[in-house]
Amino acid sequence: MKAVLLTLFVSAAACLHGGIAFAAEDTAKVTPLTRKDLPNYPGKEGLMISVEYGPGGSSPIHKHEANAFVYVLEGSIVMQVKGEKAVTLSPGETYYESPSDIHLVSRNASKTKPAKFIVVLLKNKNAPAVIPVK
Repeated sequence: MKAVLLTLFVSAAACLHGGIAFAAEDTAKVTPLTRKDLPNYPGKEGLMISVEYGPGGSSPIHKHEANAFVYVLEGSIVMQVKGEKAVTLSPGETYYESPSDIHLVSRNASKTKPAKFIVVLLKNKNAPAVIPVK
């Protein structure tokens, strides 16, 4: 089951470049919102995505190789990067991941309500948004 979820999550991330949203049961629905070259930072781009988790939804272990800024819109999410404690975030709260962080936990805190958040990634142009980690 984990392999299936990982494949679906990576597929969703791969679809970002083409502007396609992909949803799967019990995993993340990722929707690209905007992508913009950063002219003051040659070779870099900003990518903004919306992520939705259904009740109990989550993402497999991954990394971004980007500066990732998270802003919670609805529900509550649990986030944890390697070496840090897990935190539960509610609407209006933020979270940051560095390019070297491994994202161990990214899940909906609720088994009954959905959660939605925005992620802004500052990354190398055309680099993958999400990289699976085993």
